[in-house]
Amino acid sequence: MSKFSIITNQKNWMESTATLQLKRISEYKGVVSAVGLPDLHAGRSPVGIAVITEGFIYPYLIGGDIGCGMGLFDTGVALRKFKPVKWTARLNYIRELGDIPADFQYDGDCPIPDFGTIGGGNHFAEFQKIETAFDAVEAAKVNNGNVMLLVHSGSRAYGQRVMSQFSQEDGYASDSSDAAEYLKYHDNAVLWARRNRAAVANKLIGWLGFGGEAEPIIDCAHNYIEKTDNRYIHRKGATSATNGLIVIPGSRGTLTYIVKPAENCAKSLYSLSHGAGRKWARSLCKSRIKNKYDRDTIRRTDLKSNVVCHDTDLLYQEAPEAYKNIEDIIDVLREHELIDVVATLRPLITYKG
Repeated sequence: MSKFSIITNQKNWMESTATLQLKRISEYKGVVSAVGLPDLHAGRSPVGIAVITEGFIYPYLIGGDIGCGMGLFDTGVALRKFKPVKWTARLNYIRELGDIPADFQYDGDCPIPDFGTIGGGNHFAEFQKIETAFDAVEAAKVNNGNVMLLVHSGSRAYGQRVMSQFSQEDGYASDSSDAAEYLKYHDNAVLWARRNRAAVANKLIGWLGFGGEAEPIIDCAHNYIEKTDNRYIHRKGATSATNGLIVIPGSRGTLTYIVKPAENCAKSLYSLSHGAGRKWARSLCKSRIKNKYDRDTIRRTDLKSNVVCHDTDLLYQEAPEAYKNIEDIIDVLREHELIDVVATLRPLITYKG
């Protein structure tokens, strides 16, 4: 009986390299089962996977951005106070979030030297509003008429340092001292990644001239190991289906989905997609779409939202065309009876930097 499977359908494009990577992982020592989710794509280790092991853990599968995830916050700012031109101009003053001091409010030393920053690549902060509510009861837990802020970030340089110490591909016996030491650092990275998302949200709200703390609505990590009884669920680009509502964004300029996991997600190893999933390598993006945009139009989306980013190359690397269609991902999850859609969120301003 095969140890690996893929949650997909005929419409959803699936990269063959990622499938081969997942099959190889399913043959690792101690692997009980491995699943590719509809946003599966290739990386140093494949992204969009859940892997259950017994007797071994594999830090290599999690990578350096331990605890990376999505945090959805209530800004406390009423939608009527949203001023797109003013907010975009104000955000354009920030070259990097590290230029704004973080309001540190935690006991103990912070292991993240660049605490309160987003990072590069596909990390972002996006101001959003409810577009459509499909489940009035569940959507009421999310929507109160305020602007929301979705932050995608992780443990930054701290997670990279941890990974550099535990990078061997053949993993560690789960009862070894190396595994115990890694899991100690891992758990700390997951904690500080969540705190980092909150710090980013508070920085941006404060920079725009509003007081108060961002109120967490949903926070879901998607690069981490979860221990269950004597087994370990490794999630790389996947989030738990057992912790309530989750947020699944597409690329910039597309809707974000709030979904409720089904009661039984055993077929997906109690895991769900974390986003749309890449379709193009970053090195290919600019050459493929450079004639479609200019310096200004690449900073506007099809949904008429603004994008604030001072790195034009990054804008091309993270263009919507480089990602799968988020609606296809959601359709697969619904077809496999893994989710119910609660609401969609519409982008207002996306900030990268």
